[in-house]
Amino acid sequence: MNLILVAFGLAALLVGGDLLVRGAVGIARRFGVSPLVIGLTLVGFGTSAPELVTSLSAALAGSPGIALGNVVGSNIANILMILGMAALIRPVAARMAGLSREAFWVGGSAVGLAVLALAGQISAPAGFALLGLLSVYLWGTFRSGVAPEEDLSIPTDPLPKAATFLIIGLALTIGGAVALVDGATGIARAYGVPEAVIGLTLVAVGTSLPELATTVMAARRGQSDVALGNILGSGIFNILGILGVTALVAPLPIDRGLLPDIAVMLATTALLFGLLIWKQEISRWSGSVFLLLYAGYMAWLSQTF
Repeated sequence: MNLILVAFGLAALLVGGDLLVRGAVGIARRFGVSPLVIGLTLVGFGTSAPELVTSLSAALAGSPGIALGNVVGSNIANILMILGMAALIRPVAARMAGLSREAFWVGGSAVGLAVLALAGQISAPAGFALLGLLSVYLWGTFRSGVAPEEDLSIPTDPLPKAATFLIIGLALTIGGAVALVDGATGIARAYGVPEAVIGLTLVAVGTSLPELATTVMAARRGQSDVALGNILGSGIFNILGILGVTALVAPLPIDRGLLPDIAVMLATTALLFGLLIWKQEISRWSGSVFLLLYAGYMAWLSQTF
């Protein structure tokens, strides 16, 4: 059964990622909304739904290590693994005029998580504050990005068709990720893999597969705004939204052993924005470096535990 879940999850992610990008960008064109905004909000947050479900389930089951490790590991994987793979397909361009604001929110969210980690717990009041910051971010995003930025050169689907693609794509990516994580986690636990390793690696990568499918498909279609916006939006939602909701349901004590991984997340975020400011794109060469760094992180993590 676990193998069947894994196979179904992979197939659903491949199909769902393509439909999600086409539907989301189609709706953006119909309503005159910037593709960057669509990537940062609807696509970025929608593909983070598996992280939300997984972290809530882990917290309620008394496994805070999986809940927090899932978020930290997902943010690292989103940048190094997913953007790295997308850049190998086609360089991901960046328009810093549209991304400078997102740099503040992504970097600020990561620093905020580090501060909470040093405090030793993400309490219910902290969770409420995180959700409040998420509301401020969403309000500012929609106020600042309501004008189209480019000719997307995608099929001009009627609005009902684009909406159908979006709904089916979201359902397939979320359902596929949940099935894949369930199957892969069952296999891993059968071999006695520790909870912390499952949270930072298997669960984090598994729940990031919607971002992988969506970002890779967006890169293949030449939709750099959606590809990059998806990763940035997911990173913000993972910290402010997922940890905020989870902490309201069940306060999260933080294992001090996760502090080095949070430091890696901060360094990875700084590396991404340093590269975007310097080169204004993630080239194929940079994507290769990202993937090598992620492989090194995985190797270091396996030695840590």
